Amino acid sequence: RAGLGIMFMYAHGSGKLFGGPERWAAVGVSMKHVGITFAPVFWGMMSATVEFFGGFFLLLGLFVRPAALALSFNMVVASLTIYAASGSVMGVNAQPIEVGIATLALLFIGAGKYSIDQKLGYA
Repeated sequence: RAGLGIMFMYAHGSGKLFGGPERWAAVGVSMKHVGITFAPVFWGMMSATVEFFGGFFLLLGLFVRPAALALSFNMVVASLTIYAASGSVMGVNAQPIEVGIATLALLFIGAGKYSIDQKLGYA
């Protein structure tokens, strides 16, 4: 959980979040793969926010289930985008699918013993 959180914050979210509107627009056009073609800047900013702060919540072990749900949806869109571009889910294209499976597992199993959620009785 903590490792995924760090990777979402550092490798995925921070570059997108601090990339500004141009980067958000480039990310947001991926929503066309789920039938949403309007406001790409908004959707890109939302994706970046989910990846950065969702990763932060995973790292802390706070609100893990809602964060995992949002991150799982992000990985579905990423997987569809990569598949549409390459036509394959093999090799490096499998990474968002693998991460999506891991976040989906967190949705079901929760934060675990060493988490803020556990201390608050949410886990």
